[in-house]
Amino acid sequence: MAAKRTEEILKRLDEQYGTEYICYLNHENAWQLLIAVILSAQCTDARVNIVTADLFQKYDSLEKFANADVKEMEQDIHSIGFYHSKAKNIIACAKRLIEVYGGEVPSSLEELITLPGVGRKTANVIRGNIYHEPSIVVDTHVKRISRRLGFTKEEDPEKIEYDLMKKLPKDHWILYNIQIISFGRSICFARGPKCSECFLQDLCKSKDKRL
Repeated sequence: MAAKRTEEILKRLDEQYGTEYICYLNHENAWQLLIAVILSAQCTDARVNIVTADLFQKYDSLEKFANADVKEMEQDIHSIGFYHSKAKNIIACAKRLIEVYGGEVPSSLEELITLPGVGRKTANVIRGNIYHEPSIVVDTHVKRISRRLGFTKEEDPEKIEYDLMKKLPKDHWILYNIQIISFGRSICFARGPKCSECFLQDLCKSKDKRL
């Protein structure tokens, strides 16, 4: 029964949002995406794309990021939240990529999370978008909506990731995050979700459902 319900939810998400892999952060290569994802923590993708448009022109190689002055980098990204720690992490991350990985972004979760500023969420974005490895990204939308849909009761992103890995078929791991971002931005808001317009309302287990 639960498997049938999950299958129906995924079918409706596919119908509503399609099955194309979309990355909302502008990038031309793996290290640019890595830096963009580090910048995106607690910040909108739209704001990150505005900042990286200039940033990736100024620092057009990993070496330039590795050799950047931290105060100057802070100025370059100051319109993004937590810019002090992000500037420090980006420079340290670029250095480690050059010194340890020969300038290549590694593909394994274990190696990715050794990079400064990179946690499981960032690592899974890279694994999914660059290496097309089935991976589940738990952002604020995925956390909120997975709990509302009854896929998890957990609060901790890593535990939510494991719950979703058990519930969702592998071919939807990457897609689920892409679709849920669209769903969370257009219908299933944190406050005042549009339940009466929702195509999943009959399958939703949220206590806060407003019909």
